[in-house]
Amino acid sequence: MPKTFLILGAINAFLCIALGAFGAHGLKQTLSESMLAVYQTGIQYHFYHAFGILIIGLLLLHFPKSRLIPISGWLMMAGIIFFSFSLYALSLTGMRGLGMITPFGGISFLSAWALLVFAIWKEK
Repeated sequence: MPKTFLILGAINAFLCIALGAFGAHGLKQTLSESMLAVYQTGIQYHFYHAFGILIIGLLLLHFPKSRLIPISGWLMMAGIIFFSFSLYALSLTGMRGLGMITPFGGISFLSAWALLVFAIWKEK
């Protein structure tokens, strides 16, 4: 399981760099300032949680029997999908209804970090 999260974290970090470069160079001329800011917010939180997923992988090397730490990692992945990817889609399409998905990602992020605190606190 640690390897899965280390790979997922590295893939997501790669995606952040690629999507960030695309935003900075490819979208700067086509998106409004406000939509570019929405896109950048997606990148920012995606990057934080790519590193969070890497941390999950490292923690699982230290706490291999934990059942809660992997759940935290999956919640971070869900947060990336619902939060960051909804912001990417919103900024690229202008479809405001996509913003209704974003809070589910935020809740996933918050739940992931709270669960991680509890999981580490609970471990011996």
